[in-house]
Amino acid sequence: MALAAINLASFAAFGLDKKRARRGGWRIRERDLLTLAALGGTGGAYAGRWLFRHKTRKAGFSMGLHLIAAAQIALLVWLLARQP
Repeated sequence: MALAAINLASFAAFGLDKKRARRGGWRIRERDLLTLAALGGTGGAYAGRWLFRHKTRKAGFSMGLHLIAAAQIALLVWLLARQP
């Protein structure tokens, strides 16, 4: 349940930031978007990027998101490998 909530929050943050970007309003910091992904909202972050076409051209941001996803996958593989 918590994982679903953080993914929903991450997805919503991307949508909100895109809306604010279009209107010239207060933005959500990239660090905060990446933090949501690092806390488990990577799926929501990727879905938000794709659906809202947001932060897709920012190479540094993309690299950060990809590194977070890679680290999460590596952790999952390690945890699964430790299972008896």
